[in-house]
Amino acid sequence: MPRPRPRQVAWRLFLQAHALLTKRVDAALLAADCISFDTYDVLITLAEAPGQRLRMSELAGATFFSNSGISRRVARLEKEGFLQRKGCENDGRVFYAVLTEAGREALREAWPVYERVIEEDFGKAMNPSETRDLAKILGSLVDRLGGASVGATEEPPV
Repeated sequence: MPRPRPRQVAWRLFLQAHALLTKRVDAALLAADCISFDTYDVLITLAEAPGQRLRMSELAGATFFSNSGISRRVARLEKEGFLQRKGCENDGRVFYAVLTEAGREALREAWPVYERVIEEDFGKAMNPSETRDLAKILGSLVDRLGGASVGATEEPPV
């Protein structure tokens, strides 16, 4: 097998770091009796969206879910009261996921736990300059791939 190239090594390390960090965040949230990491991902994506609402396809594209996966997740989160599905006035085929007050409250409750894990397990691995460089690199990658921009706030905009 040929020796891996630097980009392949970086890619594998990125995937491994992502997997390890998301598992740690999820475990910390669940241990604190908060929402899961997957739920946090959906709710924070809506919180950062204009009007705190997104089309279902936009929400799928901005999270870890497929179109069918996001439909099932949104149905569950709607039952839990964290969001609502609302139809589009101009197009009966289009539905929006809209953050509710209960969803904003779940984010507020989860944020201190989420922030602690970010600071302890992610933030302490880099100095401020490295953090800015990584954000710039990842932001450029997301932009180039046509992904949704995330907010620049340190706290959830709820």
